[in-house]
Amino acid sequence: MPKLWSKNNPIAHARVLELLRYDPETGHFYWRVDRPGRWNIKAGSLAGSIGKGGYRYIVIDRLSCQAHTLAWFYTHNKWPDFQIDHRNLVHDDNRIDNLREASGTQQRANQRVRKDSSTGLKGVGLTRQGKYRAQIAKSGVQYHLGHYDTPEEASAAYAKAADRLFGEFARAA
Repeated sequence: MPKLWSKNNPIAHARVLELLRYDPETGHFYWRVDRPGRWNIKAGSLAGSIGKGGYRYIVIDRLSCQAHTLAWFYTHNKWPDFQIDHRNLVHDDNRIDNLREASGTQQRANQRVRKDSSTGLKGVGLTRQGKYRAQIAKSGVQYHLGHYDTPEEASAAYAKAADRLFGEFARAA
């Protein structure tokens, strides 16, 4: 079982360039060399496999690395300082234009509405009194945005607050 890549256990940029070719238009990695052994991978074949959460993982020298982090490293010649966020939320879309560095707070801001949401709207809940409550959180602080007569009004309040608090990472739906 390969170990997960970490900053304490890095892969050299030259080694990545030697083994892989990255296509920034598609976000795919391809092997430059044959990889004989257990899977007998041929040069030119698509690198990696889809793992937990729909992310693509690529194993280099017994170190497993998420393809989006590897794309950042390949393109910028440095490991990211923060997490890598997929702008469009598609975990296997590793085009460099779809990737950006993000803090944990920014990552959470760029998430879809939770599946267990009672209203189907991000940041909007229904009160016992039949009103719609809008709220948002940032850095562990919960902000109450008010009670509204319609879910659309509450969602609009959430979207406005998300834009103010999270900027380009804001996602209201």
